[in-house]
Amino acid sequence: MTTLDVKTRNGTAFRDPAFMANRDTPIHRWVPWIAGYSKHFVEDALARYISGPGVVLDPFAGVGTTLVEADLAGHEAVGFEINPYAAFAAQAKLKAHRLDPDYLRSTVSRFMAFMEEGVRSGRKPRTNPPGAFRTRAPFYSPKVEQKVLTALDFIAGEDARIADFYRLAFAATMVSYSNYSYEPSLGRKAAVGRPDVEDYDVAEAMGDKVSQMVEDAIWYREARDAREREDGRIFEQSFFEGYKNLEAGSADLLITSPPYLNNYHYNRNTRPHLYWLGFCSSPRDMKHLEELNFGTYWQNARDREHVALDPSIEDEEIRQALAEVRSRNPDKGIYGGSGWANYAARYFNDCARFAAGAAWCLRSGATALVVIGNSILQGVPIPTDRFFARIAESRGFEVADIHVPRQARVGNSIINSSVRAGKANGRALYESIVELRRA
Repeated sequence: MTTLDVKTRNGTAFRDPAFMANRDTPIHRWVPWIAGYSKHFVEDALARYISGPGVVLDPFAGVGTTLVEADLAGHEAVGFEINPYAAFAAQAKLKAHRLDPDYLRSTVSRFMAFMEEGVRSGRKPRTNPPGAFRTRAPFYSPKVEQKVLTALDFIAGEDARIADFYRLAFAATMVSYSNYSYEPSLGRKAAVGRPDVEDYDVAEAMGDKVSQMVEDAIWYREARDAREREDGRIFEQSFFEGYKNLEAGSADLLITSPPYLNNYHYNRNTRPHLYWLGFCSSPRDMKHLEELNFGTYWQNARDREHVALDPSIEDEEIRQALAEVRSRNPDKGIYGGSGWANYAARYFNDCARFAAGAAWCLRSGATALVVIGNSILQGVPIPTDRFFARIAESRGFEVADIHVPRQARVGNSIINSSVRAGKANGRALYESIVELRRA
């Protein structure tokens, strides 16, 4: 079957993959995440495409939705993730069944007492704020920062059995008592008419989160399939660099969602977590993460004279779409079509790299489900799902179907911006599931 024969279905049997559904479910609710898909989508995929115990792969694992659901169902879960904070969160979830809930629960009262004494006495914290972390306005108000640093003092004095779970509790709550929020990118609360947070009960927020983790860990242990297998694994590295560390043809199912062609800066939007948890100590560390990212960011591509599409991508419609983007708004220089075409070309080049790696990892006949959204650049519609499917066909896949469970998604930064898109002319952003079969 060629991509041209694929029927794009609106009446898909997949439930809406939107990540929002994870916010109230055990384990998945441990940390907020701006993007991804729901546990329900993964449940559907596991039930439909894999029978018996197998190996489930997520090359862009994020905070571990695929991995947790695969592990719960009795499969061996393997993931890759370049963002060290997201990888840390995913690994903590996969260790939840090994957590001693009684021991962790017993530490909460001690943590609360430590925090109360520190605030009451005015004790100067031993921990310092991350020196290289910079924001246009103070990230924390003075009273809040004092409490945050006191909490980090407590964590520094604890053993590894619980320290990581308290670090995760801090990471899960840290933005809520800051002067910033996600709208959807990280920005000042004042910019959207919300007041700064002058004071906050940091101890209560973290203590409640730890207590939630205890209850979820108990649930996880009881709900987890009892079959013997390796614990879920997540490699903190690029899939492009690491996929050949897996045995060729060893994966039975791939479920993932690579970054969309929407210039959302995943790493930059987790800067608070990366710096405050010690995963980054300088802008060089952030730059390294940008270099590892799937595709690149428009800000990195726009200054280049010309980013060429990989010669192996021979599809004429893809090339014509990029040429159309490149021709738009030449008077705007790098802010016009040329910069955005560079950005899109790099993205599709990495689609080819991803498809090649996926083909290496999957056994013959295995399925890959790739959740991906379309885009509109400089007013030019970019059907990313169809373009990716065609690229995958040239890398050893057959295209089984393209499902469209979400016919509308939020994307004002792409549609309404005169710099990025021009007029959208009524075109909509949607989300697809590209279903591929390893030939």
